[in-house]
Amino acid sequence: MAARRTAGAAARNGGSRSAAGSVRRAELLEIAAGMFATRGFTQTTVRDIADEAGILSGSLYHHFSSKEEMLDEILRDFLGRLHERFTEIEKEGEEPKEVLDRLIAHSFTTIHETPDAVALYQNEADALSGQPGFEYVDQLGKKIEKIWLRALTAGQKSGVFRGDVDVNLTYRFIRDTVWCSVRWYRPRGKFRAEAVAEQYLRVLYGGLVTD
Repeated sequence: MAARRTAGAAARNGGSRSAAGSVRRAELLEIAAGMFATRGFTQTTVRDIADEAGILSGSLYHHFSSKEEMLDEILRDFLGRLHERFTEIEKEGEEPKEVLDRLIAHSFTTIHETPDAVALYQNEADALSGQPGFEYVDQLGKKIEKIWLRALTAGQKSGVFRGDVDVNLTYRFIRDTVWCSVRWYRPRGKFRAEAVAEQYLRVLYGGLVTD
């Protein structure tokens, strides 16, 4: 019985350490994402991240082998979640306009919830294009683009969207105006993500000029 209790205690202690390690990893990734987003990835060193976290650089290496590993984990999680949710929205939506509405709304929600990851992706995606180990950045980006293009194309075919506009240009207009708002949107500001999405959709569909 004593041996069993000892083994059980060891398992619980090991589980506690593992949970604590996971929490600490998440905290370090959050710090790194913020610094990568504001300073730039190349300008941020492992020592910078460690100093911000209040630990020695050597302690950071207990959790990550390099800052590249941290960047990889941040982007994989961000893009993976985004692609997964966009895929769900596409499958759940019955009408193209509904799909587009929800894609846009979720984009603003993502900006609200993970502004650092969004800004990091906006700043570093081009530089990472073709880099070994980061091929998924382009791959997932293209998969996400296709979801939006399918919604726009379906809307044109059904007659709900204008047929005299190019869907590729329209997608780029929407993509850039939505995601670049991370540069001015403030999660604790006057407007919540839902309100910003509503205003954006109103302008997108109705325009500024009154008839």
